[in-house]
Amino acid sequence: QVQPVESGGGLVQAGGSLRLSCAASGRTYVTYGWFRQPPGKEREFVAAIIWNVGNTYYADSVKGRFTISRDTAKNTVYLQMNSLKPEDTAVYSCAAKYRSTWYGEYDYWGQGTQVTVSS
Repeated sequence: QVQPVESGGGLVQAGGSLRLSCAASGRTYVTYGWFRQPPGKEREFVAAIIWNVGNTYYADSVKGRFTISRDTAKNTVYLQMNSLKPEDTAVYSCAAKYRSTWYGEYDYWGQGTQVTVSS
């Protein structure tokens, strides 16, 4: 199976923006999700998108600041993160599955990319 591959993490000041990308070469899953694991905490859901219809879902903590989208030509999912806060600091992972539900378990996971927001 093809694992999703993330890119785009880095260091940014509070209030800044970053865009994360998730690509699954040669494979189109039904649902893609972004998750994050802050230092010393458990992994948490951030956002998800149903590929064929474009429906999106967000955690309350990121609504209005983060946007998940997809580029069907590039088979890539993006997470645009604006108005970043220090509490957004985490390892962000892309996940995917063949079921059309944003909740529940995901079957394929990327290795993650570090996002650090300085105050």
